[in-house]
Amino acid sequence: MVEKIKVFFKEVKLETKKVAFPSKEELIGSTWVVLIFTVVLSMFLGIVDVGLSKLIQSMIK
Repeated sequence: MVEKIKVFFKEVKLETKKVAFPSKEELIGSTWVVLIFTVVLSMFLGIVDVGLSKLIQSMIK
């Protein structure tokens, strides 16, 4: 059991060396894309929500 754990962590270490981590500039750029997308999507969903609420209210009355 202990030997399997050692092999596992050795393989994890080898796989971690293969990972290509983004540079600081790439990370900042990706973060801005995610933030802008989140704001735009939340605004769209808010508008759809208000529109559907008004539609349902007018159907109920």
